[in-house]
Amino acid sequence: MANNGHPKGLYLLFVTEMAERFSYYGMRALFTLFMVAAFFSKDFASQIYGSYTGLVYLTPLLGGYIADRYWGNNRSIIVGGLTMAVGQFLMFLSACFVQPAIASEGAAIDTSVNSGLPLILMLSGLVCLILGNGFFKPNISTMVGDLYEQTDRRKDAAFTIFYMGINVGAFIAPLICGTLGEGSWSDLSPFKWGFLCAGIAMILSIVVFVSLKKKYLVTPEGDLIGLPPSKSTLRAKKEHEQHADAASNENTKKNSPLRLVFCGIGLVVLFWLFSADAQNMTDYISAVIYDLSIMMPIFIITDRTLTKTEISRIGVIYIIAVFVIFFWSAFEQAGMTLTYFAQEQTNRMIGEFEVPVTWFQSINPIVVVSFAPIMAALWSFLGKKKLEPASPVKQAIGLALLALGYLIISIGTTNLEPGIKVSMFWLLALYFIHTIGELSLSPIGLSMVNKLAPAQLASLLMGVWFMSNAAANILAGKLATLYPDGSAKSFCGFSIETMDEFFMVFVVLAGAASLLLFALCPLLKKMMKGVE
Repeated sequence: MANNGHPKGLYLLFVTEMAERFSYYGMRALFTLFMVAAFFSKDFASQIYGSYTGLVYLTPLLGGYIADRYWGNNRSIIVGGLTMAVGQFLMFLSACFVQPAIASEGAAIDTSVNSGLPLILMLSGLVCLILGNGFFKPNISTMVGDLYEQTDRRKDAAFTIFYMGINVGAFIAPLICGTLGEGSWSDLSPFKWGFLCAGIAMILSIVVFVSLKKKYLVTPEGDLIGLPPSKSTLRAKKEHEQHADAASNENTKKNSPLRLVFCGIGLVVLFWLFSADAQNMTDYISAVIYDLSIMMPIFIITDRTLTKTEISRIGVIYIIAVFVIFFWSAFEQAGMTLTYFAQEQTNRMIGEFEVPVTWFQSINPIVVVSFAPIMAALWSFLGKKKLEPASPVKQAIGLALLALGYLIISIGTTNLEPGIKVSMFWLLALYFIHTIGELSLSPIGLSMVNKLAPAQLASLLMGVWFMSNAAANILAGKLATLYPDGSAKSFCGFSIETMDEFFMVFVVLAGAASLLLFALCPLLKKMMKGVE
């Protein structure tokens, strides 16, 4: 055990995830800037970004299922990491071959210039990044929980520490990849160096993990974790869960083949409904994500071998996941509209130095790194005093803080004319408040899923949790098209013409979700059946 009472394996996973998140956020800091400079308009680039980040959070379903049934966490993480490294190197090659697609500043982009090899390489890189992340992300998160006993109250603090590792990588990435790789419409050459750094970081992540996993990734009893499951270990875990459940006799039930038939029909019907007005590939991707976001949870919860207690706990995961969609759809504007706002309408001058746009991506992670230990200590202190809020309450607080951040920047941009720039204070304030909200929601959510999920569905339900992020990112891309560009846009019958009106959309969405979640907290606490 480490000196502070946490297993040393937590810090191995911390470092592994830190390097992987450096890779992800290094690429993300450049992605929309790269697309707008070389391939697409802002609106379409935002939809591509939303589709990419949506699929990144959808594929953990596949990775979680394969890990639970066949490979185990260790092998899944290694395969995922190597696949993501290939993706980053393909992005590097794409940036090596692109040509300027804009004749002069303000001119329309010529989409035919890079429609051949550079576009193919970029899209191939995205596919590898999407698939690789699906194997990596749910499994490393599951392993954090496996280091502890099922009822260990240190889990919330452990996931907060782990989350700090995510954000150390996310903090460093824009500073290094962004500084080396931030190109422009007239000079595309720097982008490739940012993508190359991201690929190297991904390789380092896997090297560290493979080298030390056997030494440190063990249960409290000293058994290795992350190994491929066998029927006997799955049965033992299942029996352990059933022994504590008053309704264990329900597990003699078997699933009917009709369950697969009905769920298959549901998939087809929902896809048809969601894609009825599809106009391009991003619309079909959105349809797939929305479709699976509904039918996969239904498929899992209708498993007749689940006990009443397991169904109740899984229900809490599902309900919270719906609210998480509202959080991340607003939060993920950081990679799209907030990046455009930083570039176009934020005064980035400090004396004679102009702060690069990509550096604003580091505000969120540096606040996480600074405040995560404080939040972890706070939860531990309140837990000892038996005053710690339930997980749903913490997440409702996170949504409220998200709404507050957008309210502040909405005030700061009231009556802001196009081309007029505002102080960096408004973005700094927004990112700071959003990050405190994130610390109240995201690591707590990871811990909650680990505590509530049945052992035989641990990685799959972690994938379902990330699937809410997938739907959120698709929604984020759609909401990003409301970004003011001089033309009137409409949202739910309201006209969106100015920056403050645009930001108020997120105030309303996050604020309403927060109030509703607060109201549901007593019910959710009962459904958790004593797990906290």
